[in-house]
Amino acid sequence: MAVFESSAAAEEIFGRLFGILLEDEAFTSQLRAHDLSIRLTQTGPDCHIHVSADKLIVGADAPEDATIKIKMSSDTAHSLWLGKLMMPTAIATGKVRIRGKVSRVLELVPILRPAFDEYPEIAAKAGLPV
Repeated sequence: MAVFESSAAAEEIFGRLFGILLEDEAFTSQLRAHDLSIRLTQTGPDCHIHVSADKLIVGADAPEDATIKIKMSSDTAHSLWLGKLMMPTAIATGKVRIRGKVSRVLELVPILRPAFDEYPEIAAKAGLPV
């Protein structure tokens, strides 16, 4: 059984998560410094997110253009943000596919730390399994 009951539920949770990141000056300044943007495409249910230093776009209007594109299921995203699945394992097993320069992805990883800290509480408050 899927963790998220609908695309709207997944977009609300992950939109809130990335909204918190955009409030973090360290996160946005690093995106600017490295000229990074992120496009997340999640399936089962579908969820589309585009993050840049200046904006967050969630849903069908999320642009395709990004320096880093990440594709996975919404359940995989849930496990990753909870820390139950490690990114290297997810990539090695094909659960996560990344398009973009590896060096760009490596620049992104350290600035995502606040999301890993916040996600378990966001998920628990939404009644998702943690």
